[in-house]
Amino acid sequence: MPLWLSAIARAITTFNRWLFRLTVWLMAIVVPVMLYEVVMRYFFNAPTVWGMELAVLLFGPYFLLGGPYLLHLKGHVALDLLRQRLSAAWTRRLDLVNYPVIVVFCGILLVYSVPAALSAFEYRETSFSAWNPPVWPVKAAVPLALLLMLLQALVEFARAWYGSGDEASAGEVAL
Repeated sequence: MPLWLSAIARAITTFNRWLFRLTVWLMAIVVPVMLYEVVMRYFFNAPTVWGMELAVLLFGPYFLLGGPYLLHLKGHVALDLLRQRLSAAWTRRLDLVNYPVIVVFCGILLVYSVPAALSAFEYRETSFSAWNPPVWPVKAAVPLALLLMLLQALVEFARAWYGSGDEASAGEVAL
C-alpha cells in the first residue's frame, strides 16, 4: 500500500478505535439507569418517565458508532463456516467483493439519513413523550456512523487489495 494511503488508513482506523472506546462508556450510563428503572418499577411501583427512553437514546449511538471499528476487528456477523474452508486467496477475493457492497450500502443510506438528521436538527426534534428529550443528536449519529463505516470499509478494501499486513491483530481488543 502506498505510504500516503497507509497513513490515511491508519488515521481512519485510529479515529474509529478512539470513538469505539469512547462509546463503550455509554453502557456505564445505560446499565445504572436500567437498574434504577427496574428497582423503581418493581420494588416501589414508581416507574420513571425517562429511564427506558434514555437507555434507548444512548444505545442507538453506542450500537452505531461502534460498528466501524468492529468492521476493522472483523467482529461483524460473517459466514465463518464458509470462510474457514476457503484459502487465503479466496478469502481475499471475497473481501474484495464484500467491502464495495458495504460502501454502496452505506452510501445509499447516507443519501437518506443526512436530510433526516438535518431536518431533525433544524426543527429541534424531540421524542414527544412525557419526558420529551431532544432526539436530533441521536439522529445525527446515524449519518456520522454511516460515513465512518463507509470510510472504514474503504480502508479494509485497500488493505485487502494491497495485501497489507496492517490489519487487526488477533490479540487486539476493544478496550
